Parts: sequence; C-alpha cells; structure tokens
Amino acid sequence: MGIEMDYKIKTTTSPSSSCSPPPPPPLPSQPQSPPSPVVVSPCAACKILRRRCVEKCVLAPYFPPTDPLKFTIAHRVFGASNIIKFLQELPESQRADAVSSMVYEANARIRDPVYGCAGAICQLQKQVSELQGQLAKAQAELVNMQCQQANLVALICMEMSQSHPEPHSMVASQSAQLPPHEDMSCLLDDNSMNNLGSAWPWEPLWT
Repeated sequence: MGIEMDYKIKTTTSPSSSCSPPPPPPLPSQPQSPPSPVVVSPCAACKILRRRCVEKCVLAPYFPPTDPLKFTIAHRVFGASNIIKFLQELPESQRADAVSSMVYEANARIRDPVYGCAGAICQLQKQVSELQGQLAKAQAELVNMQCQQANLVALICMEMSQSHPEPHSMVASQSAQLPPHEDMSCLLDDNSMNNLGSAWPWEPLWT
C-alpha cells in the first residue's frame, strides 16, 4: 500500500516538474557612468585660503595651482569673498575677462596706491598727446620743406628761361627793333612821275 502511494506521488509530481517555466533571460548590462574627475591638487585660491577645494569650485578654473601669485595679488586688494561674489554674479563666458581685469587693477593699485589704474591711464593719455604734438610739428616742417622746394624749382626755371631765350621770342624782339615802314611815294615830284611814265611804255589793254 505504501509502495503504491509512493509510486502515485512520483508519477503525479513528475509531469508538473517538466512543465515548469524556463528561467528568465539575463538582463543586459547597463552602461556605467564615467567616473567623476578627481582633483589632483587644490586650486591656488583654496590652497592659500587653506580650505578644501570642492569639485565645482568657482575659483579653480581661473586660479590654477601653478600660478599662486595671480590669486595673491587679487586677494590682497579685493578679498576672497568679493572675488567669489563677483564671479557668481557673472555668466561663465565673462568670468575669465573679469579675473584678468581684477588682477590688472590689483597690480596697478599695488604700484600706485593713490591713483591705481587712473594714474596709468592719465600717464598714457599724456604720452599720446605729446606724440600727437610731435607728429603735427613734423607734418608742418614737411609742408614747409615742400614749399621751399617748389619755390626753388620755380626760381631755377625762371633763370634758365632768361639766360636761354626761345627762338620765337628773339624774332619778336628783332621785329620790334626794325623801323616802321614808310610811304616813299611822297618823295617823288610830278616831273619824276612823268619821266617814269614816259620811260615805261604804256600800252592800252584794249584795241
């Protein structure tokens, strides 16, 4: 009896095991996200300020660790908080120019604590005005030399024309020196005219 029940259990369970669903296929491997860039060394600003340089540090792109003097000069005049505030208020396309301007102004302020950039600008404007005056003076001298050269050429041409007169001018001067043509018929009297008429055989022009 027990053997038959065991046989029935085996025969009933075996078909169910053969109809079990197949295992699900393995899921495709998902692409892994690229690793975040690792900061090798802190930027010059964070290094000087002795703070941890975060991944999205505002100062890192403009104050590299290879040029610490750049941040030192700007920090000495403007301060770190003001520099960060200036950069955060500007778009990223203008931040590089703003940093360059701040460093230039800081250098000028260190050289000239009273006037700063204004002193350098005034000095450059003074040099420009002096150079413009020298240029105007040189141009005036050039025009004067050109006028003198033109006068000299005209004087030389006049002297050459006086020393070597042209042929038509000589003929005109000679004709001006000749006496005017006089009518000589008044010197002949009536007798001379009669003798001249008798000496010349006059013939009538018609018959």
